[in-house]
Amino acid sequence: MNGLFRLKNTIKHYEWGSPSCIPRLLGRDGEGRPWAELWMGVHPGGPSETEFRGETRSLADLIAGNPEGFLGKAAAEKFGGLPFLFKFLAAAKPLSIQAHPNREQARRGFDRENREGIALDAPHRNYKDPNHKPEILYALSPFRAMCGFREPEETRRNLERLLSGAPSSLRRGLAPLTAALAGTNAGGGAESGALRAFFSALFALPPELRRELSGHITSRRETGAADAGADACMTAFAERYPGDPAVIAPLYLNLLELQPGEAVYLEAGVLHAYLEGFGMELMANSDNVLRGGLTPKYVDPPELMRILDFSPRRPAILKPPEPEPDWYACAAPCEEFSLSALRSRGGSGLFPETGPAILALTGGKARLFRGGQELDLSPGESVFIPPGEPGEALRYSGSFRACVAALPTAGGGGPAAAGGA
Repeated sequence: MNGLFRLKNTIKHYEWGSPSCIPRLLGRDGEGRPWAELWMGVHPGGPSETEFRGETRSLADLIAGNPEGFLGKAAAEKFGGLPFLFKFLAAAKPLSIQAHPNREQARRGFDRENREGIALDAPHRNYKDPNHKPEILYALSPFRAMCGFREPEETRRNLERLLSGAPSSLRRGLAPLTAALAGTNAGGGAESGALRAFFSALFALPPELRRELSGHITSRRETGAADAGADACMTAFAERYPGDPAVIAPLYLNLLELQPGEAVYLEAGVLHAYLEGFGMELMANSDNVLRGGLTPKYVDPPELMRILDFSPRRPAILKPPEPEPDWYACAAPCEEFSLSALRSRGGSGLFPETGPAILALTGGKARLFRGGQELDLSPGESVFIPPGEPGEALRYSGSFRACVAALPTAGGGGPAAAGGA
């Protein structure tokens, strides 16, 4: 299948979205609305469309009609359809604290909620599909996030600093939290157990104590958090979500800041929240989200705790090699996707992937050539690239930057891979 398929993609106007990042990239008027995500792929929540033989077709239907032609024999046999979902993500406000299930948890949860007769669009539905959702976030601008549990002892010290000078009623009320975190310096399984007990005690706080906690955070004059960044986050959370116990999330989750070109990979079960920034998000083709706070949406603490990995961890920031190459892949140990960055400095080159892939332009102007077809791309535009016939390699020209979603086995990932820090 030698064609190149320009994509028409779905925009998601979630409340936390930026009114400017995606519209500015596309050269469109945002009309003051929040533009949160631009979806590229086949997920039923927002499938891309393309032109095929003079007709507008859903990319999902196109692939379903000829999986081997559009995915290649191996991918068609293994996945049956495009196994990843690619997004531009623009956050002006924090997203909910959340985690995603592994494959077995997703299958069981999906089947269970189907048996219970919960509609797929019901607000209290946790599992929208039977798939897991590992994901990677690649920063296009400075991007802030909370990812992974801190060590229990670090969380305990942070909490003690927060409660310094707090009313005695609040200190007594939060004593179960500090008690759960005590005595874990030896490491091992005790740390996961302590974090699980802490999280359970946090969700068990009565409403009046939750309100008192938010009030203490917003009214104190001196920093009580471990660092100024965590303190500022807590204050903003408490003002926006008073009474939500997750306002102290910066005390128990690691704060990360990615610079443009850096990325972070998140496995199933890792608690996280994107706070602010513009980036590319690539994930397995799933929309399963279990929330843990900082949201008006449904929060199911028992189900969230069933799928969480309570091991303390600070996810590695994946940095491009130095000097930055024109093509590099970000390490993501999963079978559904690989995210790579491509830069052209004005000349021409050979596209390293053999397909299937989605290329999304993040800046500049690009021209693609294959099998006698030429396709020009502007920022924010994307193209689906099926596997090519032998001797029909895809070439490009122009001065541009792009991100590419592909299968790990499709093209070997190019000559360089981003490493951790």
